Parts: sequence; C-alpha cells; structure tokens
Amino acid sequence: GGLILFAIFSLVMDVFKIGYYSSFYSCLSAIKIIYPIVQAIFVVVQTYFLWVSAKDCIHVHLNVTRCGLMLTLTTNLAVWMSAVTDESVHKAHSKLKKNTTEEIFRWLLRVGMRSSSVEECNCNSQICQIFKNGYFWLYPFNIEYSLFASAMVYVMWKNVGRFIDHHSHHIQRLKFRLFRRTFFVGIMLGLIILVSGLGVLILYEVQVNASTESSKKSQALTMYYIFNIVCLSLMSLVCISGSVIYRFDKRDMDRHKNPTRTLDVALLMGAALGQYAISYYSIVAIVASTPRDTISALNLTYALLMIAQHTFQNIFIIEGLHRQPP
Repeated sequence: GGLILFAIFSLVMDVFKIGYYSSFYSCLSAIKIIYPIVQAIFVVVQTYFLWVSAKDCIHVHLNVTRCGLMLTLTTNLAVWMSAVTDESVHKAHSKLKKNTTEEIFRWLLRVGMRSSSVEECNCNSQICQIFKNGYFWLYPFNIEYSLFASAMVYVMWKNVGRFIDHHSHHIQRLKFRLFRRTFFVGIMLGLIILVSGLGVLILYEVQVNASTESSKKSQALTMYYIFNIVCLSLMSLVCISGSVIYRFDKRDMDRHKNPTRTLDVALLMGAALGQYAISYYSIVAIVASTPRDTISALNLTYALLMIAQHTFQNIFIIEGLHRQPP
C-alpha cells in the first residue's frame, strides 16, 4: 500500500516533469523529455512486479533471479541519487538567485556555473510555472518510492532459495479493532498532533518567508521550537514507557534469522545517524555562537531532545521487532 501511494505521486511528478520539459523542446536535448517517460514506465512495471511477486520465495533459476533483483535494486538507488542531486541543485540555484543581483547571476550563468541547465530557458507562462513548482514539490515522494522499492527488492533477494521452518515460526494475524478504547485514543491523539504539526509548519513557512520584520520571524521560530520540544518530550516519554512495559512482558525474544527484520534495524539505525549528525552540528554551532538569546536556548533544547527521542524510539522499536508473538 505504501509503495503504491509513493508510486502514484512519482507518476504525477513525471507528468509534471514531462510538461515542464516539453515547454523547452527547442532548447533542450531529447533525452531530457525521454527520461521522465522511461522513469514512469519503470515505476509502473516495478510496482506491478512487487505487488504480484513480493511474497514469492523463488527456488528455480537462482542466479538469474538474484542478478535481476540486484540490477533492479541498483537501478532504484541510481534513481534515488539522481533525484536527491536534482533537488539539491535546484535548492542551491534558488538560493543563489535569491541572494545575488540579476547582473551577477547572468555572469555566473555565462562562466558556466549553470551550463546546459534547463533554467537557461525562459519559463514565463503560468502553466510552465505550475509544472516547474509541481514536480519539485513532488521530488520527496519519488525519493521515498526509490528507497521503499529498494528495501522490498533487497528482502526478495535475501529470500531467494530460502527455506522456512513453519514449525518454529508462528504466524500472528493482526486484528485491528479501531474503536477499542486504547487504540482509538492513540489514533485520535496522533491525528491531533499531525494536524497541529502541519498547521505550525505552514504558519512558520509563511511568517519566515513572507515577513520582513525580525520580530515576526522570531515569533515564528519560537512557536516552531516550542511545538517541537513538546512533541519530542511526549514521544520520548511514550517510548520510555513502552520499553518499561516490555520488561514486564513474559514473551521470549526471537533470535531466528529474519532478512526483513535485519533490514528494518539497519535502515532504522542508518536513518537515525543523519539526524544525530544534524543535531550534533547544531549543538556545536549554538555553543560556539556569540549571541545567547532565547532562540538559541530553544534550538539547543530541540537538538538535545531530538537525539534523546531517536535513541529511546530506536530501542523501543528494535525490542518490539524481536518479540515473539503472543
């Protein structure tokens, strides 16, 4: 389900990209227009393949199957790196254009900092601007699709030729009872936090980008940090409570080999390393900076809580992944 959701948004992104590049067919190479078409075909074929074959455990033509799956995996990673690079270059160009005068920007363009870029073509029409803004806003979905598909293909590759002892592995069917009291309260609190977070993010973006007054920007930063500090504190307490509850659980730990769980743990820890690095550099920058105001104090608290929350959350999730079914 998650794969299909990201695939749909990736296809919409490809449509926007095709429309944007088609506006400049006279000053672009044909490969620029062909690439999103081929990528859309790849997304459709791969999504169908994973939907039909994700649960298969293949025991024939093992080497050919492993080769094909690894080729698919590396293709997804290449698409992911391409999307990340394009998004980063676009943000760098936007920042450069915003912080330089038109004369300096044209000079940088002439000396080759933006050689053979799509941005050299003029995009004056309204529909062109819609296509341009649309596909850059949809880049994160394409990035997540590539990572999602890579993870699923990796698990399939690990499962090629694998034999499962059905007597030692109990299959637990999850039964969701939506209106059971505890589940319902948790879902409602989560939705409230989600909607509140979106509201705070929109207000923050509007105040910081649209307003020129420093006081309004400071208010927006204060609101943003306070909201995140409250959320991180609640999440840390919930994860600690979950780990404490595990101590009273009588179930045994599952020590069997499980490619899916191993990948989950690796991705979980790998993703946390990026946030740890961001928080670490934020702490160093705040401590080394001269002005010690309220914003700096809130930023420092936010960075410390981010490290604590990711640590407690990872411990809670990894312990839960290794629990035997009831």
